[in-house]
Amino acid sequence: MVHKSLINRALLLLSFLTLQISVFAQDEAAINAGKALFKTNCASCHNRNMKDDLTGPALGGVEERWADYDQADLYSWIRNSQALIQAGHPKANEIYNQWNKVAMTAFPNLTDDDIGNILSYINCTYAGNCPGQAQVANAPGAGGAGGADEGSNTGLFVVLAVILGILAIVLARIASNLNYMLKVQAGDAGAGRRSLVDILTSKGVIGFLIFALVVLGGYTTVNNAISMGRQQGYQPEQPIKFSHATHAGAQKIDCQYCHDGARRSKHSVIPAANTCMNCHKAVKVGSTYGTAELTKIFASVGYDPSSDTYIQDIESKSNDDLKAIYTKWIQNEYMKQEDAKVNKVETVVDQQWDAIVAALTNPDEGDDSVYGPINWIRIHNLPDHAYFNHAQHVSVGKVECQQCHGKVEEMEIVGQYAPLSMGWCINCHRQTEVQFSGNEYYKSYSRYVEELESGARDKVTVEDIGGLECQKCHY
Repeated sequence: MVHKSLINRALLLLSFLTLQISVFAQDEAAINAGKALFKTNCASCHNRNMKDDLTGPALGGVEERWADYDQADLYSWIRNSQALIQAGHPKANEIYNQWNKVAMTAFPNLTDDDIGNILSYINCTYAGNCPGQAQVANAPGAGGAGGADEGSNTGLFVVLAVILGILAIVLARIASNLNYMLKVQAGDAGAGRRSLVDILTSKGVIGFLIFALVVLGGYTTVNNAISMGRQQGYQPEQPIKFSHATHAGAQKIDCQYCHDGARRSKHSVIPAANTCMNCHKAVKVGSTYGTAELTKIFASVGYDPSSDTYIQDIESKSNDDLKAIYTKWIQNEYMKQEDAKVNKVETVVDQQWDAIVAALTNPDEGDDSVYGPINWIRIHNLPDHAYFNHAQHVSVGKVECQQCHGKVEEMEIVGQYAPLSMGWCINCHRQTEVQFSGNEYYKSYSRYVEELESGARDKVTVEDIGGLECQKCHY
């Protein structure tokens, strides 16, 4: 009877914990499945924050936009959009025409459950209430394949680990009591009960803990290596408030005017301040910040905006000497403003000069002069084992800057837009069509050119010309 009572209690506890785990993890499992499917099939074209457009439209609220049609129509659109377009479906053709007749990749292998899981992930990400996940923040500006880093499942794993740990201790105690009773019934008068301490310090428990630590350490090491240099959504404040929305957006300055290395070298390069001076010798007062930010550029290159000349022997000038030059400039420009007040001019001048010193000096590293290079904060930093060549993509592949960096022309502060993961690159290579027309580089692929001209092929992707070969990116 005692055995049956203990077994019944154990089974009751096990059933209760199993039910709790099942209820807690059911939605999480569906969303995680949808998240994995989204990353594999959708993330290269659709923004992961579900709120901003990318190559394809933002997916947040997609079910509401299809609410006037059967759910089967939406599922058919996701599975094979071209078939629905050819069938004359009004919503399918509306979207197709709105997006300049760019064909969406067909996914015939997706089941209804797969699509349902993807939509669950889209809905909860859009609403910011995915279970076990932090709310996904918008990517800078228009955001790219996504927003900030994905939410973490750490909380769920900790809860499950605690529940399983409690269950293991309870079952170990039950097993210990059963063994004790069996020994007593067998006539072993010296039998003793194992205490909780004895159980926790047994060879089996210690061996399991060591094994778990090794597995956890290996997982953490590999996961950190995979994420090295990838900080999607990372959007640091720069020493100078440079607005891409003003320069690339409002003023229509081409990306490659400043980042001229992108078309001719591996690196896009950060433009030197002399590039800024090409325009700002004429435009000396900013439209948003007035003298506050542009004076930082002038100080870094030793340019005196008051006399329109570069300062002679600037290396011998102290910060006090430079302060006299630039505070005079700031004061004169401030007094030209309609709302300028004499009693505030000293405060404005001091604030701007203090900001210049803070942005352009780093006393901890022996850099105490405002004259010198601007210490821009790096945003993108691929690990050394991953090779990426800007010229190969920009000049040869004709890839638009926005495809990897998002709508920079709308960003006040630039951040890391795309995930920059290997899977993201591979998906792009699988789907991006090679542009043979007018491209001398690709004429060496004569067979593909002939097949395209004869109609034997309708497209050639980067994958077809070796874009998935390991040594292309890792050598």
